[in-house]
Amino acid sequence: MANEAAAASGTVHWIGAGLSTGSGLAALCDTAGRVRLWHRTEARAADALGRLGLAGRAEPRAYTLPALASELAPGDVVVSMLPAPEHAPLLAECVRQGAHFACSSYVSDAVLEQVPAAERAGLVVLTEAGLDPGIDHLFAHDLVTRARDAIGDETPASYTFTSYCGGVPAVPNDFTYRFSWAPAGVLGALRSPARYIEGGAQTVAERPWEATRRHVVDGETFEVYPNRDSVPFVAQYGLPDAWTPRTFVRGTLRLEGWLRAWDGVFEELKAGDDGRVAALARELAAAYPTTDEDHDRVVLAVSLEVRARSGRPWQGGYLLDLVGDAEESAMARCVSRTLALGVRHVLDGSLPPGLNRAAETAARSGQWLRELARDGVQFTLRVDR
Repeated sequence: MANEAAAASGTVHWIGAGLSTGSGLAALCDTAGRVRLWHRTEARAADALGRLGLAGRAEPRAYTLPALASELAPGDVVVSMLPAPEHAPLLAECVRQGAHFACSSYVSDAVLEQVPAAERAGLVVLTEAGLDPGIDHLFAHDLVTRARDAIGDETPASYTFTSYCGGVPAVPNDFTYRFSWAPAGVLGALRSPARYIEGGAQTVAERPWEATRRHVVDGETFEVYPNRDSVPFVAQYGLPDAWTPRTFVRGTLRLEGWLRAWDGVFEELKAGDDGRVAALARELAAAYPTTDEDHDRVVLAVSLEVRARSGRPWQGGYLLDLVGDAEESAMARCVSRTLALGVRHVLDGSLPPGLNRAAETAARSGQWLRELARDGVQFTLRVDR
């Protein structure tokens, strides 16, 4: 018999107030019994609350793991906006203290190792609950469900699935980019090989940018390239065994001209010198700072086409295209509101103990998409049959 989730206390500890912390934190201040914002210093946490219009609604704290541990209570929810390598020790402390855990990052092996202990303790471990990963999962699950209903699980078919997401400047610049997360992370992702399916076969791009191609979204041309390992998501998204993938790729979207504009960056990455790449990240951060004056744009395009051996093909696609404003960036809106939605479901006890991603079932995907639309994250669905 599955364990029941430990009752949530109503207290949320939100750790980190970087570029992706936005109005989702305000939403939690409306629903949680108590919210604490942990940042590098208490003064910085207080400044962030003031910037978000949340002064007096959440408590500022100076973050260290021991300081957090001293205030954790059973049933609390810890939300990590820290870099992914810091999730595992934070989750370990949550398991020791009987607290639930949530983040927007991919599941790492170090986090997976701790999931059995968390599940035995009735604790929810919510991951991949941001934009990408997060909303992209919701879109994919919903499209696969619609296609399965139309085509049938047992019907032999082939399919093409693409999921491309990017944060770009709302007003294009010479660099064709606006950093919405740490430059070191952006460069690190580019240095990681990408595995995906193309022409019915698994393919690896050792340098992902070398697999860049044109991709038209709603009449606008972008440049896209694969990232990470797409192949495990065939099973995660529940595509039927009777269907054969012609193309299955999850990747990154950039403005047209990005490949040319970044040519000098790629030359540095090819050299592979860790120290030089770290220095380059600092140089790019200084040369292209993220300011309140220039607004970002988030584009997420997920599409699925299924061709049965007889009959017309089924096609569907989701498009999210948001521009940031004076209140918050589009990236912060998408990441923080999705994560806050997940935390609300930890608080109300509707998520089971153990590992949860943003979408595990068709029903949850549909529910979360309706709730996100209600919360101001707008997107469109197109289905052609």
